[in-house]
Amino acid sequence: MARIHPNASSAEGSLMSEFSGGCCCGGEAPETVVLTVWRKSLLFNGNGFTVFDAKGNLVFRVDNYTSGSKREIILMDAAGKPLLTIRRKRLSLGDHWLIYDGEEAANPRFSARKHVNLLHSKALAHVTSCRGGAKGCVAAHYEIEGSYSQRCCVVYDEERQRLAEIRRKEAVGGVAFGVDVFRLIVEPGFDASVAMAIVILLEQMFGSRGSLLKGW
Repeated sequence: MARIHPNASSAEGSLMSEFSGGCCCGGEAPETVVLTVWRKSLLFNGNGFTVFDAKGNLVFRVDNYTSGSKREIILMDAAGKPLLTIRRKRLSLGDHWLIYDGEEAANPRFSARKHVNLLHSKALAHVTSCRGGAKGCVAAHYEIEGSYSQRCCVVYDEERQRLAEIRRKEAVGGVAFGVDVFRLIVEPGFDASVAMAIVILLEQMFGSRGSLLKGW
């Protein structure tokens, strides 16, 4: 397999400012971010994801640290700092998930549901901002369409603007990558950590190898 490991300097997480969706230094316009997602934990025999930027630096990671009944997935930066926590909503019908900032357990940032209406077969899932708290979800709404099994998905906002895309990674030197290594392309202004959280959700809903929470 072609090289997909991080550079030695990546553990510092010094490039994370590029993925926040904020303003760039010097007044430069933000650029599209292209990440390589590897469906593999950095831990030996672990479950999770490892994500690199275009320079080979580690930017995100998801690791299965222990076995047990822990029912959550934590997206971390390169240094292991929790960015987002994904939890399945209890006592809900179908696949319903909540995304929290850091390791918070209250006031979720997003709510996500698997799409179940067969009349609109392109849709896979819906993610809605929950900053309205208990009074209901308001603001941003994202729809994910395509095929996760084929690593061909697009994230749209309510105005049908493309925010992020999951795409098969191109073959290098005649060596083809399988579905465990793919691209995550994030458009300017969209938070790459949220885009990666959506990847995790799609893996939970449609992953062929089963849930990351299996055995947790």
